[in-house]
Amino acid sequence: MRFLLLTGMSGAGKSAALRYLEDMGAFCVDNLPPTMVIKFMETCDSLSSQVPLTAFAVDVRSRAFFDLKAVSRLLIETQELGYHMDTVFLEASDDVLVSRYKESRRDHPLASDRVTLTEAISKERNMLQPLRETAAFLIDTTNLKPKALQKQLQQIVEGSGKDEEKTNLMRLEVMSFGFKRGLPKSADLVWDVRFLPNPFYIPELCRHSGLDEDVRDFVMGSEVTKEFLKKAEDLLDFLIPHYRDEGKRRLVIAIGCTGGAHRSVAITEAIGHYLEAEGYPTSIHHRDVDVEQAHWKNSNEQD
Repeated sequence: MRFLLLTGMSGAGKSAALRYLEDMGAFCVDNLPPTMVIKFMETCDSLSSQVPLTAFAVDVRSRAFFDLKAVSRLLIETQELGYHMDTVFLEASDDVLVSRYKESRRDHPLASDRVTLTEAISKERNMLQPLRETAAFLIDTTNLKPKALQKQLQQIVEGSGKDEEKTNLMRLEVMSFGFKRGLPKSADLVWDVRFLPNPFYIPELCRHSGLDEDVRDFVMGSEVTKEFLKKAEDLLDFLIPHYRDEGKRRLVIAIGCTGGAHRSVAITEAIGHYLEAEGYPTSIHHRDVDVEQAHWKNSNEQD
């Protein structure tokens, strides 16, 4: 029986994530009281032949759940009972969360006459920090389109079905981004690949992304790229076992170029597939590709 605990910042997309998980065949429950988690898991386990994947969402409305000791006790108890539960934590930048609440005209769970929206978001972020640190998967929805969120959840669902030996490995996330839109807050390692040859200045390549064969071949064909990848792989081979020995469950590797659509995308794909081949549970996503392509499209229409 597989379980996903979906949590994170209010307004970061938990409701949408639950809908996507339901579309993938998961049985989903929203805002389950913490005291019912174990009983809920036992009930689902008895129906595992009909419901192979169960996901439940919790948030700050169950405030006691976000105490570090309570979280630790729950995780230990589920393991002792033989259950494997992965935590998926959704977050977004403060500015984006404020904008989403203003657009929806809904109140933040912690906001009140004496607590502003900005103060409520800050308070919630502090409350959730212990749970964020224990999460197996971290998804930043600041610039994430719905299809990209769906794809990341699909990768998590597919990865959660691997054998027990692999689920005990540290999970790796490799993401591309553009520096002009800021650093990803979830990153543990950030590599700047703006020193590589830039396809943007090649007319026949500039409107393609690093997911396209022509751009990928251009980036990978450089001797500088080949040397960088070898050094990067050697560094990861050295670092990952040490991070794992220190108890780290998730490592986020962010690779950036100027716009986040060409060099960083090609390098992210290469490193992500290398880590997968090494046997690590690895997810790959590209934060800014869709944004850049939309910008290109708008530019063409204006021309």
